[in-house]
Amino acid sequence: MADNNGDFGAFLTGFIIGGLVGAVASLLMAPQSGEETREQIRQRGIELRSRADEEIKRIREQAEQTLAEVRAQTEEIQKRTQELVEEARERVGSAVEQSLEAARKAREEIVAKGGEEAEASS
Repeated sequence: MADNNGDFGAFLTGFIIGGLVGAVASLLMAPQSGEETREQIRQRGIELRSRADEEIKRIREQAEQTLAEVRAQTEEIQKRTQELVEEARERVGSAVEQSLEAARKAREEIVAKGGEEAEASS
């Protein structure tokens, strides 16, 4: 996206410079009165402004579209990440429950063996 902004800046700069050079060249080459020259300059300025406005509008629309796509992708990633976190929580909770159950059974077995040994030694 940064490359596109750099490309646009270079394009816009070239566009403006090219327009100005063209306007100056046409003024120097055309033998006209001052009033006609000023009118031509005004018309060229209007044309350049119109083209620049159209280009800016087009680029703004592209930027808005790209932004909307990035937002949609971000929302999808956030949703998927939340799902993965929930799955991990469930797995960890299940593993903890199984570990506690195994520890409880082991303790009961130890207690039961300890009781049996105590009865056997009596």
